[in-house]
Amino acid sequence: MKPILRALALVAIFLHISDTPAMAAQRGPLVLAAASMQEAMNAAADAWAAQRHVRPVLSFSASSALARQIRAGAPADLFVSADEDWMDEVEKAGLVARGTRADVAGNQLVLIAPARSSLRLRIGPRMPIARALGTSRLAIANPDSVPAGKYGKTALTRLGVWPQVADRLARGDNVRSAMALVERGEAPLGIVYATDARASPKVRVLGVFPASSHEPIRYPLARLTGSRHPEAEGFRRFLLSGRGRQILARYGFSKP
Repeated sequence: MKPILRALALVAIFLHISDTPAMAAQRGPLVLAAASMQEAMNAAADAWAAQRHVRPVLSFSASSALARQIRAGAPADLFVSADEDWMDEVEKAGLVARGTRADVAGNQLVLIAPARSSLRLRIGPRMPIARALGTSRLAIANPDSVPAGKYGKTALTRLGVWPQVADRLARGDNVRSAMALVERGEAPLGIVYATDARASPKVRVLGVFPASSHEPIRYPLARLTGSRHPEAEGFRRFLLSGRGRQILARYGFSKP
């Protein structure tokens, strides 16, 4: 196992260190969720705790990194991925509890600029994105592995402009780190989810990528086979319930 993965796995093990009933009563189920779900998942965890449950322990990162942690043996109860592919990888490894996988939310892909920027760019075929970038780079989550980056690459490819920017990328480890580059003004443009842009007053949306320019953005949720927490299934069902979906909708997520 690579050192970074080993360290991440050890952190998860520390959080989930004991399966004794006494410890289970003191901590909630461990949920590994895509970075784009931070605000919504925290709100859902708060709502669950308000119903006299122990608040879930939440860990956010790129879906690719979380899937690798799970496959490397990091114990967790639930996994929420920002795309189907990484959940597929976990499921193929036999780590998804049968019958527990379901799409919990959907999203949109947007082009952003710093809030104070006067830049304008209309999204469409052969849009002059390279000219808009000038000598700078496009902020995007790693398109080789991170879902937001993969969706972004597909959208730009279908719009016929990927060759303009392929060697002019500022790659983030996850969608939030990509957005941070735009927030700080280190990149004049970035590609993130609509929910990310909604969560930050430091960026503004220039446009929404057409749904036809990329695969549908769906967030699959599943309980993992290694789960031992007595409330893991209950929280999974809560996220899929009407109340759970209302919370996700409040933060900009759509129905899957």
